[in-house]
Amino acid sequence: MSQHLPALVVLLAVALQFGTAFAVGRARVRCAIKAPATNGHPDFERAFRVQMNTLESVLMFLPSLWLAVQYGSALWAGVAGLVWVMGRTWYALGYLKEARKREGGFLLGSIGWLVTLAIGVIGLARAMFVG
Repeated sequence: MSQHLPALVVLLAVALQFGTAFAVGRARVRCAIKAPATNGHPDFERAFRVQMNTLESVLMFLPSLWLAVQYGSALWAGVAGLVWVMGRTWYALGYLKEARKREGGFLLGSIGWLVTLAIGVIGLARAMFVG
């Protein structure tokens, strides 16, 4: 099971990214913001920022997860990945309601990402220099 956990995390990250894109489309319709505009109503702007911030975060997270699985531990990489997904979900839901409610989720997601990065970097260093 533990070797499949990182794959589950990747699927959850994709689902999260889809969810943020869906929230932008919904906010665009609800706030009557015509494409290609990306501003005009605070609810839409928050949804747009959630999507873009999640996209920026996932671009750092997924390679870190891959390194952690390849050079570290699939189990611990998967657990840290679940922490990232939970944090980013908390971040997204909080930010959609009110900008100041994003901080706890951002912190938790950052911890998950940093753990995957540390597992990957330490594992890679061991592979290159120790064995």
